[in-house]
Amino acid sequence: MNYTLKLDIHTHTIMSGHAYSTLQEMVAAAQQKKLDILGITEHAPGIPGTCDPIYFRNLHVVPRQMGDLRLMLGAELNILDTKGTLDLDEYYYRQLDLRIAGIHVLCWQGGSIEENTEGMLAAIRNPWVQVISHPGDGTADLLFEPIVLASKESRTLLEINNSSLNPRRNKESALKNNLEILRLCKKYEVPVILSSDAHISYDIANYEFIWPLLAETEFPDELIMNYYPDRFLQYIG
Repeated sequence: MNYTLKLDIHTHTIMSGHAYSTLQEMVAAAQQKKLDILGITEHAPGIPGTCDPIYFRNLHVVPRQMGDLRLMLGAELNILDTKGTLDLDEYYYRQLDLRIAGIHVLCWQGGSIEENTEGMLAAIRNPWVQVISHPGDGTADLLFEPIVLASKESRTLLEINNSSLNPRRNKESALKNNLEILRLCKKYEVPVILSSDAHISYDIANYEFIWPLLAETEFPDELIMNYYPDRFLQYIG
């Protein structure tokens, strides 16, 4: 296994309302860990306590290159329903370097496993969405094979999320679901992105709960975007 990690693109600062480090503290930690790319993706309005949408309008004031570190600023959008509705619109998408979308229990209105899957597929096929956050965390029951195939077709990356695998999160199906996603991505040769989902600077590029899954599935390094910054940037367009 190649452990030379180059990027972590799903993290949060105090602006998300329930995280504990500032933007500059996050940058300093990423520089200390010698990352090439750090993504900061604050929660969109569907999550209680997060920043007002005006925050995303002013991201242009933040430098995107800090020493050797490329900073990418974006949002973790909420998939709200089985139609794939998101909680920001195109005006805001244009301000963002990164557009991640995920299902969160605080603002998700689901249905049957088939209906939930249709909502996820709509988000994957949304041309603005680049990454799906923690699809395997178990918040919604999903059918993973069509999701993996849609990911391949749309070039929307599926995330393997370290935080949701943490036993303290009590996400009982996360281990099983993420193993299934990895096996399917390996079978169909679909790349994935590993993310810390760090809510404090110390957790940046922490993938401790992911490594055993990669080993169990013998997941190929060439399908892990975290090792290949240039390939990642090209892939997400």
